[in-house]
Amino acid sequence: MPTLSVASATTSRSVKDLRLGETGTICCLKDPEMALKLLEMGCIPGTQVTLSGRAPLGCPITLHVDGEYTLSLRVSEAATIMLKD
Repeated sequence: MPTLSVASATTSRSVKDLRLGETGTICCLKDPEMALKLLEMGCIPGTQVTLSGRAPLGCPITLHVDGEYTLSLRVSEAATIMLKD
């Protein structure tokens, strides 16, 4: 499946894999159909995201995006946001 931006072949970690309080930098978006929605919500390559919470059953998750605002996503959506190593 094509990616929105250049991704290394070794990129395999996504936002859903972050641990509580852990920060990562967005590398690319894996799902072209979901990409426009995520870009509009500020999930732009190079942006730092921090996992700030999970619902009791694990979905949705809450992210701090560049320390400016909070974003809630389904785990399936978070799985399409790939992180830099």
